[in-house]
Amino acid sequence: MARYTGPKTKIARKFGEAIFGDDKAFEKRNYPPGQHGANKRRGKKSEYAIQLMEKQKAKYTYGILEKQFRNMFKKATAAQGITGEVLLQLCESRLDNVAFRMGLSPSRSGARQLVSHRHITVNGEIVNIPSYQLKAGDVVAVREKSKSLEAIQNSLANSSNVYEWITWNNDTKEGTYVSIPERIQILENINEQYIVELYSK
Repeated sequence: MARYTGPKTKIARKFGEAIFGDDKAFEKRNYPPGQHGANKRRGKKSEYAIQLMEKQKAKYTYGILEKQFRNMFKKATAAQGITGEVLLQLCESRLDNVAFRMGLSPSRSGARQLVSHRHITVNGEIVNIPSYQLKAGDVVAVREKSKSLEAIQNSLANSSNVYEWITWNNDTKEGTYVSIPERIQILENINEQYIVELYSK
């Protein structure tokens, strides 16, 4: 499936925040790209433009394409609970995202690659589908043959993130997706209500 492989700093500047993680280039030029990027006198965005921007930000943040994102929205709409909140919970429950949250890779794209290359198991079985939806209680681990991978070891050594809805054992290289995160536990700066409004038109 096609993925965005262009310059990440340019996208981060478009949204005005480092949505792909630490970015020294973004810190130097944290204004929109283009000839008039630094010009403060930009016209006021329409309601539609704001909603579209928020959807694009969510898609880039989690690395999800439009068709998949729209299907997730339909799933969120059919589920019990607040649609926007459920949508973000579905994004957070993806295997590639949970592998990223567990510190197996410093980026979601890196975590997606680990999953695709069969380095990750769920409940003891190899799963190579990044969009695989985890359920509470699922055990995510590094495949035995992959535990010595330098990329994984380096990432874990530099990881300091702790999430209440995930446990991780660095000795066994496995963790548990304990529960679906509450909205307050999802730290991404995304206004999901704008996305709901956009798709509901």
